[in-house]
Amino acid sequence: MRVAHISKSGKRTGSDSAQDPDARPHATTPLIALIAGEDSGDQLGADLIVALRQRYPQARFVGIGGARMQAQGFESWYDMHELSLFGFSEVIRHLPRLLRLRQALLARLLDARPAVVVGIDAPDFNLAVERRLKLAGMRTVHYVSPSVWAWREQRAEKIGRSADRVLCLFPMEPAIYAKYGIDARFVGHPLADRFALVSDRAGARAMLQLPPDVPVLALLPGSRLSELARMGQLFIEAATRVAAALPGLRIVIPAANPQVHARLKILLANRPSGEAAPLLLDGHAHEAMLAADVVLLASGTATLEAMLAKRPMVVGYRVSPLSYRIARVLRMLKTDIYALPNILARASGRAGGELLVPELMQDDCTAENLTAATLALFRDSERRGRIVAAFEQLHQDLRGGLEGHAGDRAAAAIAQLLEGEHADR
Repeated sequence: MRVAHISKSGKRTGSDSAQDPDARPHATTPLIALIAGEDSGDQLGADLIVALRQRYPQARFVGIGGARMQAQGFESWYDMHELSLFGFSEVIRHLPRLLRLRQALLARLLDARPAVVVGIDAPDFNLAVERRLKLAGMRTVHYVSPSVWAWREQRAEKIGRSADRVLCLFPMEPAIYAKYGIDARFVGHPLADRFALVSDRAGARAMLQLPPDVPVLALLPGSRLSELARMGQLFIEAATRVAAALPGLRIVIPAANPQVHARLKILLANRPSGEAAPLLLDGHAHEAMLAADVVLLASGTATLEAMLAKRPMVVGYRVSPLSYRIARVLRMLKTDIYALPNILARASGRAGGELLVPELMQDDCTAENLTAATLALFRDSERRGRIVAAFEQLHQDLRGGLEGHAGDRAAAAIAQLLEGEHADR
């Protein structure tokens, strides 16, 4: 196994200054609270801080955020990773601690009374916080709509009781909120700004030191240790079987963080060494996707990234048996498709008669099925071409023909609230 170290360019870190009466918001130096619960929200928050600071150079930003937000001058009162939980069973185990954290955060925000509170994703935590603050007369925004198209559309009404405005990443979402009289704005997806409309495979391969003329499979079995525990071994087994069927195949595995990298290294320890061994990367998921002919990955935001990289993909996923049983018994899931490219294609009317992305979920997510679906894509160049063309159109849809970047548009929607819109509520 080769391990490539190609570098990527916490507990309480803030102060109590947000409780200083002199820090309370006014028109030119607003106190703005942001609450992010995981790495993707940290990136959204950092972009938002940059854009808001263009409008309000003297603004102060407080709440919960990660390293990217803190690098932009954000004061994080608590460790963001305390909110980074996944699945029913994991949340239930940590519920007492989450409730204590929520109460402590609410107390600080009610005392500081920021000009606006922006919950970034993490709906299970943030919507409850936003609702309490909205009832206390504070302006609230929820950035990243929960998947109302998948988990009971009627949730839109409940979300409106928490947020004065919902900022949506997908173009089909505001229409759902409009049915319930909720103010929702499509601001575009930030990832659509980070990928070129025409991808550069040759450049990505050169950067990763991969030959230009061999088949390449990018393997992304999950960005969390819990996902690797459920799916890591079977994804690696599927990739090994694909390599046995495709002579010369190179496998590239980007690790989302150091913990995932260490775990993947253990999972790969008994795999053959040599030139054709899997290439394990420190980060660089986008480059790995761009370099690939096909991507085999776990369901989630990474499917959107692979779509924007214009790479045909196979998606698999397993949740914990308890989470799966709860969702089935309560009939919570209201969609029969799961991968974001398939959902976007259906919403835009571009789906046609077939799924753009093969989906293998829960019991169907086996090494045998993942292998067969991946090999089918490698062996059908015409199908890959149709998929790439559809992905290019969906990329355009996510940009929405809007001016500026997603962070700028989100900042503009928040600024409208700061500057008086809905002030009479």
